[in-house]
Amino acid sequence: MSHDYFGFSYIRSNARNGTATVALNNAADISVIVVYFLVVLAVGVWAMVRTNRSTVGGFFLAGRSMVWWPIGASLFASNIGSGHFVGIAGTAAAAGIAIGGFEWNALIVVVILGWLFVPIYIKAGVVTMPEYLKKRFGGQRIRIYLSVLSLFLYVFTKISADMFSGAIFINQALGLNIYLAVIMLLMITALYTVTGGLAAVIYTDTLQTIIMVVGSFILMGFAFNEVGGYDNFQDLYMNAVPSITTNISESCYEPRADSFHIFRNAITGDLPWPGLVFGLTVQATWYWCTDQVIVQRCLSAKSLSHVKAGCILCGYLKLLPMFLMVFPGMISRILYPDVVACVDPAECEKYCGASVGCTNIAYPKLVVDLMPNGLRGLMLSVMLASLMSSLTSIFNSASTLFTMDIYTKIRSGASEKELMIAGRIFILALIGVSIAWIPVVQSAQSGQLFDYIQSITSYLTPPVAAVFMLAIFCKRVNESGAFYGLIIGLFIGLSRMIAEFAYGTGSCVNPSNCPTIICGVHYLYFSIILFVVSCIIILAISLMTKPIDDKHLYRLCWSLRNCTEERVDLEKEDWVDNQNSNYMDIEEEEPGLCKKAVMCFCGLEQKKAPQLSPEEQAELQKKLTDTTELPLWRNVVNANAIILLCVAVFFHGYYG
Repeated sequence: MSHDYFGFSYIRSNARNGTATVALNNAADISVIVVYFLVVLAVGVWAMVRTNRSTVGGFFLAGRSMVWWPIGASLFASNIGSGHFVGIAGTAAAAGIAIGGFEWNALIVVVILGWLFVPIYIKAGVVTMPEYLKKRFGGQRIRIYLSVLSLFLYVFTKISADMFSGAIFINQALGLNIYLAVIMLLMITALYTVTGGLAAVIYTDTLQTIIMVVGSFILMGFAFNEVGGYDNFQDLYMNAVPSITTNISESCYEPRADSFHIFRNAITGDLPWPGLVFGLTVQATWYWCTDQVIVQRCLSAKSLSHVKAGCILCGYLKLLPMFLMVFPGMISRILYPDVVACVDPAECEKYCGASVGCTNIAYPKLVVDLMPNGLRGLMLSVMLASLMSSLTSIFNSASTLFTMDIYTKIRSGASEKELMIAGRIFILALIGVSIAWIPVVQSAQSGQLFDYIQSITSYLTPPVAAVFMLAIFCKRVNESGAFYGLIIGLFIGLSRMIAEFAYGTGSCVNPSNCPTIICGVHYLYFSIILFVVSCIIILAISLMTKPIDDKHLYRLCWSLRNCTEERVDLEKEDWVDNQNSNYMDIEEEEPGLCKKAVMCFCGLEQKKAPQLSPEEQAELQKKLTDTTELPLWRNVVNANAIILLCVAVFFHGYYG
């Protein structure tokens, strides 16, 4: 007898006749998956041998040597996880194309990232985002607050949602024990990150982005072929209703009249247009411009022009989810209306084990049912790629945050080698927490996975976006204003979040009884309100308290970005490279063969970096904080940015 795992049986059974089925039971599919994994591991090993992983700059910032195309591909791959394939396709099946607007908003925000935020981060010479705030404001409390909040957000939104959606997909396709499948994936994921550092993550991201895009394009072709083209698709979608509706209101199962519009009514729309334009931009600014996962990729570029070109490439790639995920999700509803669009709780329970709805299985069902042998294996590889890509990014960035922002408080005299080991051990601890979190993920309510991610982001991140924006563009803002803005903003956001989860978010058939005054405000509107309130608090408290002298702010805010005077840091560094200390000069005995192999595998080689004179050290620091661009390439990337913004406006207008 099979055991149930939050509604998904360990062995996938055919919903209609109860027979157990495993989709991947042929040589072609299995061969594709095996070859794929071998190629990915080979790329990881190549990156491991090729890059310098035995220094903090090497392991965490890929030696600042990356060029534009892997950065653009890595930004896209880090952002698109299996949560997107399952969540976006599911929401599209339920409500139409508006969810694609979430992806297209990024076309504008990546330009803000490359042209406004990253130049300041590079000039500041920082590795993590909390480190920037520490240089900008001084004090420890903001930096610690941000590090802890980031780690919590990683667990509650990114890791949990990715693993939940990965579990749905693997269960649909393989019929594997879910715990076994997820733990196996996590172990392979950890293997990359622990061994390769950021360079391995970026190179494997690049490979996986290609596989994801090619596989998704093939599936899109099969899906449109099934419905007979785009015009047919529009007509068929508007008529895709389940056959069993009992006496449930038509509004719960009929496709929305505005299904093919991104911009929807400001009051009655499920994704109101002011929320999509302004509220989503607040979240996107937090995610793209201040989040460690994204910014770390930009900081690894060899020059600012490469950062900008990478952002532009990422922007163009972000056009694709509408065609690769949204439309196929809607086609899944056309092909399987009784399953994907089920509305009767008992029917939904029968098909996917979740009474609130089965839209989350829209994309996995297309893959399992439409793809021929071999290509089905490729698509499973795509899902594994996106899951692992997201997780590698998160594990690497979380270990950077922990090592540089928390561990250095505990061990300020730690050697570089000790920090490397601490970062790797923390990745293993994070994996333990992730596995323990699997049973809790069901609280994400399977019918609303993407809503769950976006709503938590709306409640917790607007104060952070406000602090970063004002830190860069308003030099009058000080530590007291920023800290109290963050704390009061967090309190307001948590009060809404806790109330919503206490009452439950409900479904169309069984709505939540949460009071309208608390839950009636759409989460995107709440995001705007929280952002504005946070800005007012930060500015008001800053104006009532003592300003920070300019000598502490050189190259840390926009108005002082080109100052060449030496900056007087408000706080001394928590950790300095101890490679010249007496501790490091102790004569160490030659390690044995076994220890040598382990050290080499983890990038902790005995060979020391060459000793640098103070002049060489200053020159290296100058190179790392250099934002100069060749005039030709600066003009090329600027022209491309304008073209990208025009493309964004065109697509919003066409599908608006």
